[in-house]
Amino acid sequence: MPDPTQLPLFFAAALVLAITPGPGIFYIAARTLAGGRVEGLASTLGTGTGGMVHVLAGSLGVSAIVLASAELFTALKLIGAAYLIWIGLRTIHAARRDTPPGLAGEPVVPSPGPGRAFREGVLVEAMNPKTAAFFLAFVPQFVDLAQGHVALQFAVLGFVSIALNTLADMGVILAAGVLRAGATARPAFIRRLREASGAMMVALGIGLALAKRPAT
Repeated sequence: MPDPTQLPLFFAAALVLAITPGPGIFYIAARTLAGGRVEGLASTLGTGTGGMVHVLAGSLGVSAIVLASAELFTALKLIGAAYLIWIGLRTIHAARRDTPPGLAGEPVVPSPGPGRAFREGVLVEAMNPKTAAFFLAFVPQFVDLAQGHVALQFAVLGFVSIALNTLADMGVILAAGVLRAGATARPAFIRRLREASGAMMVALGIGLALAKRPAT
């Protein structure tokens, strides 16, 4: 197990990183604005699951192999970026599409639902090589080689970091949900929120596509 004397420092550092605005937080906010709190929650559970893929891969050394290969890193990066951009464009299209009127006569924009939001969250995070780079750069600093079971220590610390990220995402979901709930009587504003959330996803995809491979 990790050195207990290092755990307070790890928790503090991981918490600061969790609440620092980054692509993950913006993605969760975008999904919540587009589909509500349930969809936002499904998305953060998805990204958490995708993060666990990197933790397990890192503990087994797979992530290190990917990051050491320029070709593998570029392929994974471009696939993840293209998928994120596609989700964003689809969200924008859905927001602008003509839909049946609601009970009060306002347009109703269909949501993809929590199931799809979860699956997309898993794929978006699992195909993000920058997440692998983060775990390989941050977590090993707190692994105690003298304790042995390095892979297990890496996995435990990685899962703790994901849990803290998920808690931070919950706060983002609540805030974005309040903003969206306040606009329920303004369907045109909801449409603009959905368009903006789609644009945020496209921007995140472009940012991922431009990401450089970390120095090894």
